[in-house]
Amino acid sequence: MAINTRVYERIFPLAEGAVEAHNKRVAEVNDIVERIGVISPKRVLINNYPISSPPAVFNPSIIIEGHNAYIYARIISGYYMYVSGIVEIPVPFEDIESRNVNLNHYAARLAIYPSTKYDLWGTEDPRVYVIDNDIYMTYTGRTINYFNPAIRVERTLPITAVRDKVDENKWYKKYVHKLPNKLSKQMISNKDAFIAKINGEKYFFHRPHMNDEHFYLLIGKETREIKKDGITEIIVENNIEVLRPLHEEEKLGWSTPPISISENKVIALIHAVDKEIKAYKLLAIELEFTKEGVIVTAVTPRYIMVPSESYEVFGDRPYTVFPCGIVRIGDELYITYGAADYMIGIGKIDLVALEGELDKGRIY
Repeated sequence: MAINTRVYERIFPLAEGAVEAHNKRVAEVNDIVERIGVISPKRVLINNYPISSPPAVFNPSIIIEGHNAYIYARIISGYYMYVSGIVEIPVPFEDIESRNVNLNHYAARLAIYPSTKYDLWGTEDPRVYVIDNDIYMTYTGRTINYFNPAIRVERTLPITAVRDKVDENKWYKKYVHKLPNKLSKQMISNKDAFIAKINGEKYFFHRPHMNDEHFYLLIGKETREIKKDGITEIIVENNIEVLRPLHEEEKLGWSTPPISISENKVIALIHAVDKEIKAYKLLAIELEFTKEGVIVTAVTPRYIMVPSESYEVFGDRPYTVFPCGIVRIGDELYITYGAADYMIGIGKIDLVALEGELDKGRIY
């Protein structure tokens, strides 16, 4: 079903190739993600918080340092307000390769938790990544407005923290990412965000929910900085929309930070939520970055991952696979994902197979 580009462009301009990518997609599945293992909440032991095992641990990101994978996952301490913190879990990478990650217990440390007006009601869904040898974490902050029924503006905002280079246990909340003033007043929330440096330029990937009740999959450029209350508000401008949901889908969102495949091309994973049972599914796009803008060069016509394992189908939010982390080891991509909003899933994607799926939906 072709999209109406005049309606589509009423807030944000379309990327080149966005319409073609939309029209190449079909509501079919070719699940190419090999399930490696799962970490349940009872096997995560927090050593700096009185609740040793969290009720749920999910929506994890990942980086590799030395022989360890460091998994950063969302936890809740109770179900009353579902307020979240973020823990760091060191996992020997050998455990992932050998699949002992299904058996072992892991020590964890509470790394990020609510502390400002921008994240008072929760710190959620971290994306952790490296730019110029610095470790960044962009997460969703539930702002002070989150539960206020009288305020339906900026209920969530992306926040970026930076890890201290000397004391690796310390994270500093440095940036809050906002839309320009006129657009910010139309924005209900913003999620699924991270910074990526591509071809020497920094881009901001994010997914605002606007008051027209649409969710926009955007890439923008950060420009003006405004210092407020010890944290810097960065205005995200020059936003461009890269893909629109299918008729069968409620919304799309960015999953993991992108994987570089050349100087100016990346592969990005996207989650889609279907309308029928609200299941989360995964697809991928290939993006090219030029001086003129962002070009969608390929899309996987079919979903490349859907909930199928028992721990993906049954949990606090059924039928959910929600990747937040990705690392590349040779031609293999390891992803960490939230399984049914209850536990940590780990999967592996063969890069050649993924590129083969993208070639089936190639535009340029």
